[in-house]
Amino acid sequence: MTNIVLETQESFYHYIERVATGSQTIADYLREDKIGEAIQLIVQFSEGVSWLTKVVELMENHKYTIDINFSNINPFLDEINNGIERQDYVIVADMFEYEIQPFFEEAKKKRFRMIEEDPH
Repeated sequence: MTNIVLETQESFYHYIERVATGSQTIADYLREDKIGEAIQLIVQFSEGVSWLTKVVELMENHKYTIDINFSNINPFLDEINNGIERQDYVIVADMFEYEIQPFFEEAKKKRFRMIEEDPH
């Protein structure tokens, strides 16, 4: 069982790095008026964040924790959704470049650790 836990953690770390890079790509595509390509990446981003969140929950079930709170990006995700609905791609690009990317750049530094059992 430990092997699958460690492999999942490695996949998690790898994916976090891809999201950080992909966030800048999304911003660039939006600014270059490559809206279709950007929207495809945003859909993948959304699915990826959902997967990352599930991994954190599963790791907690296996007594691992990580100091990343994905709910901190929810306000940015709301703003991204509103921007897409209004076709305000400047605000969406800014959210990915100045909010989402730094969040994931910081998240790349985090690692899972065992939850200490309370001896009492």
